[in-house]
Amino acid sequence: MTDSRTELPPSAWAPLRQPLFRALWIATLVSNIGTWVHEVGAGWLMVTLDPHPIMVSLVQAATALPIFLLALPGGALADILDRRRYLIYTQVWMLLVVLTLAVTTAMGWMNAWGLLAFTFALACGAALNTPAWAATVHEIVPRGQLQAAIALNSLGINLARAIGPALAGIVVAASGPQAAFMLNAVSSVGVIVVLLRWPRVPSPSTLPAERFTGALRAGLRYVREATALQHVMGRAAAFFVFSSATWALLPLVARNAGGGANTYGLLLAGIGAGAVGTALVMPALRRRCSRDVLVRGATVVYAVATLGVALAGSLAVLLPAVLACGAAWLALLSTLHVSAQTAVPQWVRARALSVYLMVYAAGMTGGAVLWGTLASRWGVSPALLLSAAGGVLAMLVTWRLTLGGEDGLARSAPAALMRSPDHADIQPERGPVAVHVEYRIALEDADAFVAAAQGMERIRRRDGALSWGLFEDPDAPGRYIETFVVESWAEHMRQHHRGTAGDAPLFERVRAFHRGDGPPRVTHWIAVNAPDDTGGEVI
Repeated sequence: MTDSRTELPPSAWAPLRQPLFRALWIATLVSNIGTWVHEVGAGWLMVTLDPHPIMVSLVQAATALPIFLLALPGGALADILDRRRYLIYTQVWMLLVVLTLAVTTAMGWMNAWGLLAFTFALACGAALNTPAWAATVHEIVPRGQLQAAIALNSLGINLARAIGPALAGIVVAASGPQAAFMLNAVSSVGVIVVLLRWPRVPSPSTLPAERFTGALRAGLRYVREATALQHVMGRAAAFFVFSSATWALLPLVARNAGGGANTYGLLLAGIGAGAVGTALVMPALRRRCSRDVLVRGATVVYAVATLGVALAGSLAVLLPAVLACGAAWLALLSTLHVSAQTAVPQWVRARALSVYLMVYAAGMTGGAVLWGTLASRWGVSPALLLSAAGGVLAMLVTWRLTLGGEDGLARSAPAALMRSPDHADIQPERGPVAVHVEYRIALEDADAFVAAAQGMERIRRRDGALSWGLFEDPDAPGRYIETFVVESWAEHMRQHHRGTAGDAPLFERVRAFHRGDGPPRVTHWIAVNAPDDTGGEVI
C-alpha cells in the first residue's frame, strides 16, 4: 500500500500547461460560476415561494437525488460510448433545461413544485455527466500530473463558489432569479465549444463492445470486491449525511440572521473563499499528513464550524464559521476524490466513480430531508448542533477505514499478465466459460501456496468472475486446480485486459510456487449451448 505523501507531482500548476486541460479548466470555471449563481437563485426563489424548512431543504434533495438514481447508468454509458460525444449531449440537455427554467420564471409561471421539477431535471443531466467528466481527467493529463489536475479542478470549483454566490446576490437583487438562470445558461456554452473542438481519438480495441446491462453488472461486481474503493465510500457516507445539514439549511440561516439574497450569497461566497484558501495549501498539507489524518482533521473542523453556524447571532460570527466550513469541505472532498480516482483502473473508472458519487448523493439527499424535517420540528439551530455531533461520532465509527491508497490499481498490468487465449473462432456471446488453472506444488509449500492463492479470489471476481474455487487432487498430492466461471467468452477476453499493476505481485508470488515442467496450464470449458470445441492454452 502506498502512502499518499509520496504521490505529489513536480508542480501544482503543471496540468495548466496542457492546452486541452487549460481550455476545459477555464470553460468549466466560467460554467461553475454560472452554476453557483443558479444555485443561489433557486435557493432564494424557493424561500420566496414556500419558506417551509422541508421545501427549502428539498431543493438540495432534488439536486442530489438524480446522482443517486442515474450515476451508475451514466458511468456505464461513459465507459462504453464515445466519451466526448456523451459529454456534449449531456451538456446540451442541461443548457435546454436552464433556458426553459429562465423563461418560465420570467413569465411568472413558476411555483414551488415546478422549481423542484426543473431542479431535478437539471440534476439528471449533471448526474449523467459527472462520472464521464471525472473519468476524463486521466485522458487529458499525464499520470504524474493526475493529483495536481484533480486539485486544480477542486480549486476551480471553489473559486466559482467564492465568486458565483457574491455575483448571484447582486444579480438576484437587481433582476430576479430568472436573470440568474439565464446567466447560468450563457456560462455553459464555453464548455460545449471546447468539447466540440477536442480531437479525441478513442483507444482501439479488438474486443467486442460491452452491452449496457453487462457493463452495469461488471461495474457492480468490481465495486463489490474493491476494498480500497469501499473504504473511500464508507468514509464519504459517514461525512456527507451529517455535513449536508449546513448546505440544506443555509438559506434559512441567512434569513434568520436578518438578511436576504445578498446575505445568502455572501455566506456561500465565504464557504468558497475558505475552500480556495485551503486549496492553495493542500500540496503542503499532503506532504505532511496522510489521507486519513486529513479526513479526520477536516471532519472535526467542519463539526466545530457547524457549531459556529448554529450558535451565531450575527453576520460577524457567521462569516468565520462558513469560511472554516469551506476549508474543511475542500480538504475532505479533494482527499476522498483523489483516493477514489487512484483506487480504480481505466476500464471501469467511470462506473466505479459513479458508485462513489451515488454514496455522496445518497448522503446529501437523505441528509437534506432529515435535517429539513428536524429543523421544522425543533428549529434550525438544534438540527445543526445535532448534525455536528453526529459527524464526529460517524468519524469515530469509521476510524478503521483507511485511505492509504492503492495506486497500482489505476495502472494496467504488465503484458505478461494480459495474454489472451488464441481462439478467434469462438463466438463472443458463448458461455458461461469455466477456466481451470493447474498448478504443481511441492508438498512442503502447500500451506503457503493455498494461503497465497486464496488472494486470487478477490481479483478474479473483481475482474468479472461469477464464482471461484481452489481444489486439490487427493490422488496426486501437490496438484491443485484454481477454477472460476465467467458469463461469456467475450467477458473472459475482457478479463485478460483488466489486470492492474497492483495485481502483479500476487500473480508472481502464486506462480513462483509452481514446480511443473512449464508454466501453470490453463484450460477453458464452454457450456454446451452450441456446437464448438473447448480450448486449452499454456501460459
